[in-house]
Amino acid sequence: MNKDIAYYLTLPYTIEVTHGVLAEENQEYWFASVQELPGCMTEAESFAELEGMIQDAIASWVEDALTDGDPIPEPRAADDYGDKLIATLPRALHRDMTKAAEKEGVSLNAFVNMAIAHSVERKLAETNLG
Repeated sequence: MNKDIAYYLTLPYTIEVTHGVLAEENQEYWFASVQELPGCMTEAESFAELEGMIQDAIASWVEDALTDGDPIPEPRAADDYGDKLIATLPRALHRDMTKAAEKEGVSLNAFVNMAIAHSVERKLAETNLG
């Protein structure tokens, strides 16, 4: 398969978006970067114009890489991610989570899943990714 710019533009790259306001100018801005493509980023004054600009940035990044013969990372497939997470916690946190799970009437595993999902949803909302 010939992997040209059009091919790479169809891939589901992870785009991270940040919204902010320049304090000195009271000017709103939107910043986007592509997690898999180091240095691939752009900035816009509105969210509406950001999508086209990040697509242009990806196309330019890929074009430069193709011209230079550099490798072009592709996004990881969803099935590349497992369904288990092993984490070492401070005993006090483990105790508090166990108590909270008991209070909610759910298993510790279910409680941790709910807590993580809630935290991720909040983070996505804060960064306008969700």
